Amino acid sequence: MTDVAVFGATATGVMAAVAAREAGAQVVLYGPDQHVGGMVSGGLSWTDVGDARVLGGLARRFYEAVAEHYDAPLWSVKGPEPHVAEQILEEMLVGVEVRLGEPERPDAAVFVDASYEGDLLAELGIPYAVGRESCELHGERWAGRQPAYRPGRHNFSVLLDPFAADGSLLPGIREPEVDESGWPSERLGEGDGGLQAYGYRVCLTDREDNRLPLEEPAGYDPGRFELLCRYLRVAGVEARDLLGLVPDLLPKGKCDVNSIGPFSLNVLDGSNRGYPEGDEEERRRIREQHLAHAQSLLYFLANDESVPTRIRAEVARWGPCADEFRDTAGWPHQLYVRDGRRLLGEVVLQERDVLEPAAQDDVVALGSYNIDVREIERTWRYLPEYARTPAVFNEGYLSVAVPPYPIPYRALTPSREDAENLLVPLCLSASHVAFASVRMEPTLMLLGHAAGAAAAQAARRGVAVQDVDVPRLQDDLRDAGQVLAL
Repeated sequence: MTDVAVFGATATGVMAAVAAREAGAQVVLYGPDQHVGGMVSGGLSWTDVGDARVLGGLARRFYEAVAEHYDAPLWSVKGPEPHVAEQILEEMLVGVEVRLGEPERPDAAVFVDASYEGDLLAELGIPYAVGRESCELHGERWAGRQPAYRPGRHNFSVLLDPFAADGSLLPGIREPEVDESGWPSERLGEGDGGLQAYGYRVCLTDREDNRLPLEEPAGYDPGRFELLCRYLRVAGVEARDLLGLVPDLLPKGKCDVNSIGPFSLNVLDGSNRGYPEGDEEERRRIREQHLAHAQSLLYFLANDESVPTRIRAEVARWGPCADEFRDTAGWPHQLYVRDGRRLLGEVVLQERDVLEPAAQDDVVALGSYNIDVREIERTWRYLPEYARTPAVFNEGYLSVAVPPYPIPYRALTPSREDAENLLVPLCLSASHVAFASVRMEPTLMLLGHAAGAAAAQAARRGVAVQDVDVPRLQDDLRDAGQVLAL
């Protein structure tokens, strides 16, 4: 029997395992992952840091190692190359027993669920939530369904017809619910279980000596991009507006491609709603669909004659990196699961806790990044100022600024009656709105550090996680460099 078992080899899981080991615990890091690091080594290189002053402890140790690797000042590198992030995280795990590709639960005194999906908490029968709730549930302004018409760079600035010639919806658009008159229903503020868009954060390069070709993927169907064709014909956009292709954004001539506009690597048809609670076959299908979208979109933009020449020429200069993701032909091994299950624990971190923060006696980390909800779905509405004029919209995007705020230890613990030996630093107890701020990888690393230290204390003392000596935990965290107040 081990002291602490950490499920999920995400960066959060690595920090939990390292913190528990450094606290003197015997630690096993296990899970279905084939690589260490989750999104930090899986394509999300350009990391949203927020207020760097809150980043201490093991998270800061990681970023200091990144700076040292590139012989650069701290925070000056936009992000490490994926293989460099994986190498640094693996080096941090010295002394931890790592069991990649082994989801079977070991015998342990205390467990930490550090997975993106929250699979261990579900396996143990712990209550959880999935998707966005109604604004009434917690009294949150930004909860629930949002206005589809909201302007911004993640929505379409031009009117696009969502229908094909035969009257069917174009691919990639989610059919809205309609009222008795046939008018798509807004249902603003209602909870609908919607999830932030998933996608693959690809790492591309324009350096010929390291660039793999953008080859036509199996099952490629250019007809799936009819909406994009319509958009390109009237919007006058550039390749950078579609993919964020920035030379030398990352070291060694690489670029981390993110969703920066209304049409991107994100899949917005709502298919990800089946992922958090899906069995492995359904998850495999969803992963394959999302990867096929990324590969097909890049190939289409680089090759299809309907794409403006200037865009084709720019995208064709880029390709996957030969020295990244070698066992998956240059394509990321990690789907960007922006939100999965969320623990329903002793307390639920809510919108007011991040927008108008109050002191938390059991603070174990500080968050600081915006409430960042990526697009939920691509849908259509009739425009009210026209006579039954349908148009395509991306619904759900939000980015609301927050001050640095405390995250309480109780948000990591289940209710006592549900479990006494589990901590959940990633799929923590938070509303959908609050989680949209907490979900940034640096913040999750801080929470992994706190969970690992708490798990080691609970195992050493033989107490429930709810009975951890919080002042002592806070002292231990401060001694390790964790920032608990500004």
